[in-house]
Amino acid sequence: MAFVSRIAVTPVKGIALSHPEEVEITPTGVPENRRFYLVDAGGKLWKGTRDGPLYGVRGKTDAAGEWLELTFPDGRVIEGPVELDEEAFTAFYDRPVWGRYVQGPAAEAFSALLGAPVRLLRANEPGGGADVAPVSILSDASLDELARRSGEEAVDGRRFRMLVHVGGTRPHEEDEWLGHPVRIGEVVVQVTKQDSRCRMTTRNPETGVRDFDTLKAIKAYRGVRDGKAIDFGVYADVVRPGLVRVGDPVEPL
Repeated sequence: MAFVSRIAVTPVKGIALSHPEEVEITPTGVPENRRFYLVDAGGKLWKGTRDGPLYGVRGKTDAAGEWLELTFPDGRVIEGPVELDEEAFTAFYDRPVWGRYVQGPAAEAFSALLGAPVRLLRANEPGGGADVAPVSILSDASLDELARRSGEEAVDGRRFRMLVHVGGTRPHEEDEWLGHPVRIGEVVVQVTKQDSRCRMTTRNPETGVRDFDTLKAIKAYRGVRDGKAIDFGVYADVVRPGLVRVGDPVEPL
């Protein structure tokens, strides 16, 4: 039977992932996952494809997004209650996200790391910093198949930054769940679309350095959807919220 093999979250969009043993999934996703995000000097979303150093930053937050701890590669730690400033709108690909600027030294530290002025915001909605959908799913077998097809010994699943990793399936079995409900622990989701990948997946999840052309490797055996989309994994909406734990069964309904 399929099961949850790993959970991956991050408090700030684009920084290093953490792997809790359990999370609460609400209608908008895991509340503390991607609750915060960076924008450039013009207010545009700072995308993970632009820079690798963010992968060296580790963070923690609470479900309400009222406290944030950030550890930077040089050992600097910024920790404390989140103090908010004015509200701002940010375009997240094809959807609007409203948030409020975070006061304090975090923006300065991120700007120094990236070599460009950025500001940190907290999404008004818990889990609001998700790209397309509140839940993303990828099977371990798909990663194994990508490794086999590309001649790699293994492919680190952190490259793809998916919320739920699933063991015990066939390669790309998650694609067959499109349009169907799936039970994951206490949660029921509706799988809605395939996940079209970007250049961010070519970066080593530890160093942020581009070291494996994932897009070329996936395209070579899976082809291209609609003339441009290189799919790997799926997105889902939440039908019934609840807890998801590592080891929980995953069952298409």
